[in-house]
Amino acid sequence: MHKTIISDTSCLILLDKIGELDILNKLFGTITTTKEVAEEFGQPLPYWFEIKQAKDKNYQSIIEASVDKGEASAIALAIEIDDCLLIIDDLKGRKFAHQLGLTIIGTIGIVVDAKLAGIISSVKPILSKIKATNFRITEQLELLILKRAGE
Repeated sequence: MHKTIISDTSCLILLDKIGELDILNKLFGTITTTKEVAEEFGQPLPYWFEIKQAKDKNYQSIIEASVDKGEASAIALAIEIDDCLLIIDDLKGRKFAHQLGLTIIGTIGIVVDAKLAGIISSVKPILSKIKATNFRITEQLELLILKRAGE
């Protein structure tokens, strides 16, 4: 497992919206995020979150030219921390983080990992709740997710 787990905003909003934010804590323990992400989330974070900031604010500003402020802060922090996993959903942000060599996962990947770790019994009910939000999942991706989760 990675030493540090850093989350961008979209995962927090989505899991909170469907009442499953605690999956992060059960799967990873402490979650690290930035002040910008916490502000974008817009409500108090649970006790198992810690707020850290990237030291290189200039680099963070450069990243902001390509992705939004929260994603830029999370990516900039992830660059500075060895052995971290960045939770990010936005396609543009994922591509940017991948180009920088960061290890990434999305919210759906977390749900699958939670099933494989025995934290949740099934991915299907959570996928149903996710699909009831504005989060887009193609039918092809859904089939791939269910196959990976063994459902």
